[in-house]
Amino acid sequence: MAEVVIVENAAAAGALVATEIVELIDRRPDAVLGLATGSTPLPVYLALRTQLAGHDVSQVRGFALDEYVGIDPAHPESYRSVITREVVEPLGLDPRRIHVPNGAEATIQHAGDDYEAAIAAAGGVDLQILGIGTDGHIGFNEPGSSFASQTRVKTLTEQTREDNARFFDSIDDVPRHCITQGLGTILKARHLVLLAFGEGKAQAVADAVEGPLTAFLPGSAIQLHPHATVVVDEAAASRLRLADYYRYTFANKPSWQGI
Repeated sequence: MAEVVIVENAAAAGALVATEIVELIDRRPDAVLGLATGSTPLPVYLALRTQLAGHDVSQVRGFALDEYVGIDPAHPESYRSVITREVVEPLGLDPRRIHVPNGAEATIQHAGDDYEAAIAAAGGVDLQILGIGTDGHIGFNEPGSSFASQTRVKTLTEQTREDNARFFDSIDDVPRHCITQGLGTILKARHLVLLAFGEGKAQAVADAVEGPLTAFLPGSAIQLHPHATVVVDEAAASRLRLADYYRYTFANKPSWQGI
């Protein structure tokens, strides 16, 4: 099962995961990071601004989880713009080494295959950062997604479009389609780090970690991975049946093992 690490708050989670990423980059200067967007990974990116100071990041590579289809990459809410604004520029990464799925409609029919090929050419993702939705989705893999799915185009549900409308002038401006790494793509990463904060994520976390393996809860796919780490605050851990066990094992594990 996944290792579950329960911390006091999101800032503590960000510092913990940032330390793991810095150690990875020190071991492998051309490390490949899987980059998630949204509010959940922000504490990690914020902590990295301090922890990466003085470290050479010129060779670090990255692959984003998803992108809207048909959106101008220069649009402030395209995931290309978000990754540039929240990760590339603050951390001083080389933008030529950071990839986002191509959502251009002219090439969308083969964009998924192209992205899979690019990840493979880079040697695969070393550490994939993930968030989880209240319905258990990861990336844009909504309930019902195949565990074998690869990078592909998906139709956004009306609920997802309504949830994301706050970032646009109106819901009419929210794209209806996206291109997302599949669950099978995500599972190829060598280390998965899933973060969740707040009571609203507690049930999804409990189901993903301790519930049955099911496509109706895409986050449960982490149970199939040999090195998955779930980092949550106390609120998000509130429905875990084995919370005391997770606290004990993490407190007593050898420090050299990291997360």
